[in-house]
Amino acid sequence: MRAVAYEKPQDITSETSLVDVERPMPEAKGHDLLVEIKAISVNPVDTKVRKSREAAPGGLVQLGWDAAGVVKSVGSNVTLFKPGDEVFYAGVINRDGTNAEYHLVDERIVGAKPRSLNFTQAAALPLTSITAYEMLFERLQVKDPIPGDFRSILVIGGAGGVSSIAIQLARQLTDLTVIATSSRPVTAEWVKSLGAHHVVSHSQPLPEQFKALGITPGFVFSTTHTDQHVAGIAEIIAPQGRFGLIDDPSELNVKPFKGKSVSIHWESMFTRAVFGTSDMIEQHKLLNQVADLVDAGKIKTTAAESYGKINAANLRRAHRQIESHTTIGKIVLEGFQGG
Repeated sequence: MRAVAYEKPQDITSETSLVDVERPMPEAKGHDLLVEIKAISVNPVDTKVRKSREAAPGGLVQLGWDAAGVVKSVGSNVTLFKPGDEVFYAGVINRDGTNAEYHLVDERIVGAKPRSLNFTQAAALPLTSITAYEMLFERLQVKDPIPGDFRSILVIGGAGGVSSIAIQLARQLTDLTVIATSSRPVTAEWVKSLGAHHVVSHSQPLPEQFKALGITPGFVFSTTHTDQHVAGIAEIIAPQGRFGLIDDPSELNVKPFKGKSVSIHWESMFTRAVFGTSDMIEQHKLLNQVADLVDAGKIKTTAAESYGKINAANLRRAHRQIESHTTIGKIVLEGFQGG
């Protein structure tokens, strides 16, 4: 089968940083589905792994943690899906990724593709939806009120993939006032179109902007550059508030949060699948709920730009864009040439 992979971590400007390869056809066993990949999307985690993970001797690293496709065969323990089902999912970071014609994935982290979306539109949603949902409702527990009148959430990095779905989920599933950050007029318009009540600049100090709004956020969800904003977050967040982050700051000083008894939460959407937790099927349920919300017209795909067919050249282009930190929504690719 055709795939895109690499041997050694390299800068994305190198033509061998991602290459077109032929790999053996996988076989579904146990709880695995064998999925024919119809579309994928690209996430920051793809670029982080590409820059750091080296293949085992004689092996390859195959990236990709978002896909939509059709089930071709199933393992002996599968009960949730059958061949021919259309699915979407994000996979798991310690197995081969979705940048291939066929891919193995545990059924318990797979959802039924939204009927109202095509494969490309659907492929934009899984990783970011799982990340946003788990952070909002399981880590920050936004439906459990902070004592006092603090029914608002700040989403930092509002135009990114995770933020783009977090804003929609918060608007549709909670009564929170949603404030999102942006840095350019085009990103401000994007987050407004997703439902943000207010937009502030993450290029300017947050405390002054929140003072002008007259809002004290009970919840803060930081998706990027947390180390640059942590002091401002500590100043504006409500006493007993909840602060969540998903990026990887080189340093994170949490002492300023102690005086307010602020709880701090990390989210990695791969945790359940990597550790085989007893509740990993919650991601199957979560993705089905997201699909229902999409089909009901309550949330929309965050696919923003298509980079064409799935091949090494187009994926290198997508990685370069992700690494520019100016991406709005999600970059998607659809099918293999001639497939």
